[in-house]
Amino acid sequence: MFSVTVRDHIMVAHSFTGEVFGPAQKLHGATFVVDATFRRPELDDDNIVVDIGRALEELRAICGTLSYRNLDDEPTFKGVNTSTEFLAKVIADRLADKVASGDLGPGAAGLSGISVTLHESHVAWASYERTL
Repeated sequence: MFSVTVRDHIMVAHSFTGEVFGPAQKLHGATFVVDATFRRPELDDDNIVVDIGRALEELRAICGTLSYRNLDDEPTFKGVNTSTEFLAKVIADRLADKVASGDLGPGAAGLSGISVTLHESHVAWASYERTL
């Protein structure tokens, strides 16, 4: 399996509901390094996994829709615990939509999967992986 990873980041504010979250139940900020990995079993006709420039552009656009926002105020996330794991899935699903719409170029049609990892810090991160 071949893979290519591109990276960006998001800066958000949010709060959580539930005792398991302890002090994070209060409004707090989070900065995540976001890695998006695109996978395919064979290289395309240009011997690449995906157009890295387009992949980075689309990841930046998606991250831009999340950054500098209080996710508690976003209608899409109303009443949802926007955990690291949850946000990794949101970003992966939005990237999958970009693949399906052709925004990553025709060669992206051969992608078999995407995984997104959000790094909370140098010691903790969460990922979501999906097939295409």
